[in-house]
Amino acid sequence: MNKPLRRIAIFCGLLVLTLLLRDNWLQYVKADTLKTDPKNRRVTIARYSTPRGDIIVDGDPVTGSTASSSSGLNDLKYKRTYKNGPMWAPVTGYASQAFGANQLESLEDGILTGDDDRLFFRNTLDMITGKQRSGGNVVTTLNAAAQNAAYNGLKKQGGKGAVVALDPSTGKILALASYPSYDPSAFAGASDTDAEAWKKLQKKYNPSDPMLNRALRETYPPGSTFKVVTAAAALQNGLYTSADEATKSPLPYVMPGTTTELKNEGSIPCKNATMRIALRYSCNTVFGKIGADLGNDKMLAEAKKFGFDQEQFTPVRSSASVFSDDMNQSQTALSSIGQYNTAATPLQMAMVASAVANDGKLMKPYMIDKLQSPNLDTISQTDPEEMSQPLSAANAQVLQSMMETVVKQGTGTNAQINGVTVGGKTGTAQHGVENSENPYAWFISYAKLPDGSKPVAVAVVIEDDQANRDDISGGGLAAPIAKSVMEAVINSKK
Repeated sequence: MNKPLRRIAIFCGLLVLTLLLRDNWLQYVKADTLKTDPKNRRVTIARYSTPRGDIIVDGDPVTGSTASSSSGLNDLKYKRTYKNGPMWAPVTGYASQAFGANQLESLEDGILTGDDDRLFFRNTLDMITGKQRSGGNVVTTLNAAAQNAAYNGLKKQGGKGAVVALDPSTGKILALASYPSYDPSAFAGASDTDAEAWKKLQKKYNPSDPMLNRALRETYPPGSTFKVVTAAAALQNGLYTSADEATKSPLPYVMPGTTTELKNEGSIPCKNATMRIALRYSCNTVFGKIGADLGNDKMLAEAKKFGFDQEQFTPVRSSASVFSDDMNQSQTALSSIGQYNTAATPLQMAMVASAVANDGKLMKPYMIDKLQSPNLDTISQTDPEEMSQPLSAANAQVLQSMMETVVKQGTGTNAQINGVTVGGKTGTAQHGVENSENPYAWFISYAKLPDGSKPVAVAVVIEDDQANRDDISGGGLAAPIAKSVMEAVINSKK
């Protein structure tokens, strides 16, 4: 071969090698990036080329698919539909041709579209037989009756708020409601009407922020409901060994290092009160002093055992609740009654009630029971998982007796259920600079049946900007909703 031909051959070989390198780079290195690129319309076309699988509650789908009628976008054949969309939106999230997806619709998109690798053999069989590919199902742990009670309780209240209910023995999420909410069907397509509906839901145009999942993503000062955590810390660290031991709690109580008195609400019997009496009447002085006496490190350690300071994945991500470190004694005192920097999601406070109810064992919360193939075979099953042990069984039972006194004789009487033992704690958390805005109303609780089982623990928080300030209380606003959710779970098991 003469020299010019050899040069041409080498040059052509280099071109081929470059093409091969480029091809492999695109197919293997950049494949995932290109696949998820929002400008890659092929992904959207594929996602909506067949009906999506369903999200299931109590054996029935709360989602569906319908032929798309979006003008000019005939390549998107199907769009998502939702049954009772506003009620289930905090669970399902949305799947929109124009605006993508979130929550379960996004996290389990592969199963719902049928594109998950675990469906490979099923898809191969369908391709051979000529059957249209279809998506699998996401079977949730939700209880439809409990969710209905939670959502409609919030809706009737009329303010903002959230409810979370858990099965203490497994960690299954039984209810996850947020209000105000939105209908994911309103913007499931890609028409101008869908775009307008989406715009109206954005916080910029709608200050009530209906697309905020308050059950998982909003943190609130938990107020007096946090006293349950403080009581647990006192018992676990041996500061007090029983519910009926007198505490060393003077009146007035001046917070360490300050000249500021920590006040109680009204004239209540808090001087040297037992923890049972202090929880029944919600004595700030008793639990503030407990927190200061234990110190920041011990309080923080106990809060973390309940799940504070870490995100939870249900699998939908929940914001981390907060109990600060590096606080002085007076700051720790305020944090120990659920004020100062302390902040919690409704999920977190449901976890607190759940751990106490489950004899001190905290189970990891989850909302997906199993994933199914299109022919309803189980692809994966979620097994309950212990997350931590915030209390010993003996101390948990002491704390249960205290919470049950709150409902029998204290601030939580509105949560009483005939024939059922209910334990609970109310909370009215300060809100705004120098408590200038309406407080948040909280209630956490669990139900104990005559056979000793505890099928449900609940947390409710209410924001009501329009209510008379003096009418806002955890026992008055939040406890009745918790009661209805507990009753719904109990009745569904009969």
